Amino acid sequence: MSDGHLRFQLSYGDCDTVGIAYFAIYYPWMERAYSTWLYSHGLRSGELAEQLGFITVGVHSECTYRAMVRVFDELAVRLVLDRVGSSSYTVGFDFLRDDEVVTHGSMTFVCRTLEGGKATVPDALMTILRTLPSVGGAAA
Repeated sequence: MSDGHLRFQLSYGDCDTVGIAYFAIYYPWMERAYSTWLYSHGLRSGELAEQLGFITVGVHSECTYRAMVRVFDELAVRLVLDRVGSSSYTVGFDFLRDDEVVTHGSMTFVCRTLEGGKATVPDALMTILRTLPSVGGAAA
């Protein structure tokens, strides 16, 4: 993910019986891209409590399908910052075939204290989030 893109090629296991990408395949790729991106910045999503003293909780996710994707298509996932607030943020995932965004997904996370209370986005995470390109004027 050195260029900020995670690349993969669809196989039959990613598609329905007529070879069109099954809608749910994007969610594991979003998680993989997010975890890999955090890791590239020295963080492990499952170890944030130990590393920075807070946790994140995924509270919302969605995908918008813009173009048909078929078996053996090659896609790249580009992370973007859809939104950032004081205690939550939304990471966007542009799935690209060549330069065309064929699907846009997003995952919204809230920050919590180790006891489960509301927490602000820590400075260390905010700095990393701001390395993502903003989409549609996201407050960064």
